[in-house]
Amino acid sequence: MVFLFRDKSIANIFFLSVLSIVVHLHFFSSVPVVITDQHDGLISMVLTSYIAGQSQTVLFVLYHIVVLLQALRLNMVLNDQRMFHQYTYMVAMCYVLLSAILPQWCSISSALVSNSLLIWIFTKLCKLYNNPSPKTLLFNTGLIVGATILCYHPTAVLVLAVLFALTVVRPFRLAEWLILLMGTLLPFYFLFSWLFLSDRLAGYGNFLPRIRVGLPISHWDTDLVVSLAYLALLFLTGFYYWQVSMGRMGIQIRKNWGVMVVMLLIVLPVPFVFKNAGITASIMSLVPLATFSSNAFSGPKRLLFPNFLFWLAIGVIIYHNWHLV
Repeated sequence: MVFLFRDKSIANIFFLSVLSIVVHLHFFSSVPVVITDQHDGLISMVLTSYIAGQSQTVLFVLYHIVVLLQALRLNMVLNDQRMFHQYTYMVAMCYVLLSAILPQWCSISSALVSNSLLIWIFTKLCKLYNNPSPKTLLFNTGLIVGATILCYHPTAVLVLAVLFALTVVRPFRLAEWLILLMGTLLPFYFLFSWLFLSDRLAGYGNFLPRIRVGLPISHWDTDLVVSLAYLALLFLTGFYYWQVSMGRMGIQIRKNWGVMVVMLLIVLPVPFVFKNAGITASIMSLVPLATFSSNAFSGPKRLLFPNFLFWLAIGVIIYHNWHLV
């Protein structure tokens, strides 16, 4: 199966659609649920008002469309930035495949939708290196980050990711940092101005992230341990092949990979830091995880080991849905 996605062919979009349906066959028994929290941002409000009451068919189609569009967008961005030695659909395949590894990721949530904004922010950060007008780009990037936080509060960690990325990509200039922070704070300025003018300033707390350090789950079950073990195996394998190929990369490409590393380290603790985030919020880590893990499928010259990892993932998915079998 892996060889299908090693080519640059428009037919791979069809294969990705088939793969998405196959790994989510359990949706024919129980459609994806809509998970929302009224205190986690604007996306949750939209999902509650317009999506939660839709028919099972609409929810089924909507989940697949969101995942496929995100997978294709991430794949296109990484290939356009030449972060891989050849144009493939491995990242998209890995994104779709991993979306079914954790049962908590098989739902329509604010965290899933926010991945689209996460990919957009990464795209902006990749353009910072040697950009002729970095201040405009930094302000726009900050504006997107601020709007993303309002849309889904746990994405507040992206402020740290963007600041670290700015350190990695460009030499330190105080003016650039201030412009980035001004862009980030501007959406909040307009929000609080609107709350003040409408005499609803007392409810400002609903638009700010709620931090509470703790475990996202009350007990560990076998399903979760199996999924995390596979994710760790796939990531470490992909990280190894990424290290092997680092010597053939240019400076800008290495900096882009450095941004992705920072993003992974910043996003991973989200379920442990924000109130009511839970394991569902960990799907934000799917963007950097799929990026690094794709090296495990594209790095080896022979397909034996990549195919083993692919069918091992299918085995984990079947294990989670054994009751359907």
